[in-house]
Amino acid sequence: MEISAKYNPSEIENKWYEYWLKEGFFKSTPDGREPYTVVIPPPNVTGVLHMGHMLNNTIQDVLVRKARMEGKNACWVPGTDHASIATEAKVVNLLKSKGIDKSNISRDEFLTHAWEWKEKYGGIILEQLKKLGASCDWDRTRFTMEPKLSDAVRDVFVDLYEKGLIYRGTRMVNWDPQGKTTLSDEEVIFKEVKDSLYYIKYVGVDFEGYLEVATARPETIAGDVAICVNPNDERYAHLIGKKVNVPLINREVTIIEDSYIDIEFGTGVLKVTPAHDIHDYEIGLKNNLQVIDTLNEDGTISEAGQLFVGMDRFEARKEWVKALTEADLLIKVEDYTHNVGCSERTDAVVEPRISTQWFLNMKEFMKKNPQVLDAVMNDEIKFFPEKLKNTYKHWIENIRDWNISRQLWWGHRIPAFYAPDGSFVVAKNAEEAVLKFGEKNKSITIEELQQDEDVLDTWFSSWLWPISVFDGFESEEEVSYYYPTNDLVTAPEIMFFWVARMIMAGYEYRGEMPFKNVYYTGIVRDKLRRKMSKSLGNSPDPLDLIASHGADSVRLGMLLCAPAGNDILFDESQIEQGRNFCNKIWNAFRLIKSWESDAVALREYESETINWFSLRMSSVISENEAHFKEFRLSNALMNLYKLIWDDFCSTYLEGVKPAYGSKISADALSASQEFMDALMKAIHPFMPFISEEIHQELGIDQTACVVSKYPDFVKSHNSDLELVLQLLQKFEVSEHNINYLQKLNLRYGSEMLCPKLIPIKA
Repeated sequence: MEISAKYNPSEIENKWYEYWLKEGFFKSTPDGREPYTVVIPPPNVTGVLHMGHMLNNTIQDVLVRKARMEGKNACWVPGTDHASIATEAKVVNLLKSKGIDKSNISRDEFLTHAWEWKEKYGGIILEQLKKLGASCDWDRTRFTMEPKLSDAVRDVFVDLYEKGLIYRGTRMVNWDPQGKTTLSDEEVIFKEVKDSLYYIKYVGVDFEGYLEVATARPETIAGDVAICVNPNDERYAHLIGKKVNVPLINREVTIIEDSYIDIEFGTGVLKVTPAHDIHDYEIGLKNNLQVIDTLNEDGTISEAGQLFVGMDRFEARKEWVKALTEADLLIKVEDYTHNVGCSERTDAVVEPRISTQWFLNMKEFMKKNPQVLDAVMNDEIKFFPEKLKNTYKHWIENIRDWNISRQLWWGHRIPAFYAPDGSFVVAKNAEEAVLKFGEKNKSITIEELQQDEDVLDTWFSSWLWPISVFDGFESEEEVSYYYPTNDLVTAPEIMFFWVARMIMAGYEYRGEMPFKNVYYTGIVRDKLRRKMSKSLGNSPDPLDLIASHGADSVRLGMLLCAPAGNDILFDESQIEQGRNFCNKIWNAFRLIKSWESDAVALREYESETINWFSLRMSSVISENEAHFKEFRLSNALMNLYKLIWDDFCSTYLEGVKPAYGSKISADALSASQEFMDALMKAIHPFMPFISEEIHQELGIDQTACVVSKYPDFVKSHNSDLELVLQLLQKFEVSEHNINYLQKLNLRYGSEMLCPKLIPIKA
């Protein structure tokens, strides 16, 4: 077969991926081998491949492919997350484009549209991962809302409720006005915002003058129910118990005291609006104050707000400032920079809101499962980089109750059922609910029951992922073999959302850790250190990169600049470096295939060069085992890069290359082909396509590269340098080997390794 003069990835990538799938190389079933298990961090069903996904999944694929070649039963489970908030927003927008308002259709009708959307668009990202070369067991693909996984979610909710760990209560929560749902604390992202601080007159009712109050949110003034000062503030001590008028509203409120008030901030006077601030809420509870909610769930002014009703909160702020100015109640405005909480999903500014929700009592949960912290701190579960253990420890030790209910229709509906009188039971289904009401001496029919309208936080299903993907809540058949999983590759920003909670579920429901190692990838940034995002326009489309350069080039370019745990400064020139490396490998392969051999005995220079490279390759593979163990994949790849480019292509091939018009010995040709094949096996986890192509073309064995044996290393008492000295001392300088000797000289950085060789300057 004629070998193409130029390496063309587009010709081989689909060919080999289809071959791997057809031969079932990615499939895994329990057997007697050591399992190596990885569960994919399930991307949102709304998602498409971005640079972060590409990095994360390339790393997983490298680990899985190497384990497969080491003879382990490699099982990489793919799947997607239903992503309640993001998916519901997509479906709502789709319906709007068709002239349909969510509020005008039933829940069942909405869910019909949502499932149709999921079936049409939900698998896009998994198909895109195939272009990257991801060697997942696609027959195991799971979805967090498929029946068995949904059953597991309901079972866990009922179990935790019956254990007294889940409760329903009215508390101040984080509210997303755009998504119209509550959020957990972890779903609120704080951003530094340049704002204004407004100084406003609160005129005295039973004293002369006014109090000067500084606020960043004049639109909430209608919700004021008190004014609060620090009891140690001498400026205001004489006014405690007096009254002022709420500006423009003319409601009389009392001046109260609380040591929480910061004397140094603003004027030292706080307007107390319990419905719109967590600290005000707590002051209100202590003082039994009224709660006036001036905002609707969509962030517009409510009837209780009295002024500018129906107007968006930020537009209402402008109108309040105008009205206060006209009434001579606005004293001054100052620039003000502060942190504002935003929804992790919609980016809307989050509002504190008093609401009845479902919570998981995390402090009690942690008392029951101390291993959740201990296992990480004692390295039973290893974090890479290790420094993130302290971040984890701080969060666990300061953990707050988990708000697990969401005001959405898409998701796992909370399994709580209400009787007409408002009483409720928690049960897996309506039939069980009827029985539980019966146990309470209540005769209720299914028709009389009303299931809770809310759904569960998306993370309440994904925290079960390492167990539920193996149907571990209903059977031991697979979970006992594959669990605990080996390595989790994920981003540090979901340490609390997902990693910590999977550890919690693992100890609660399996009594052991869910994974042995957690490798936290860095953030992919551009050359200016900006996080890559569509909004900034600085993120290339991974599929475009693959189409133009090939998957192997993209994988190599990404991983070479991805040191363990650190951010990745991405530049497309790194992908070009990957392409150049592919070309270098291809040209080396073509060179070897072009050689003709004769039956002469192995020449001394051929023998010595072969011995040197054999030990050199063994040394690199041995060193790389330590890199793999510590997840230093960038280091391991760079070692292989240099081994192939410098040692093999530039040095070894020069050493054995026959003179012009001559032939290479048959044994040297065979050794060169075997080295080339071994190098392809070593690089295969990183660059699966070109390695499979060359391995198959060499035809040294009939086993596909993807399931071939990973190269062993030979232990030697000689160092590389000692071997080179021995090699050089045996050589006679000749026209044939002078170039090779010069390369060795430069490779090992010495001015004079051999008396026979003229010093070469780099």
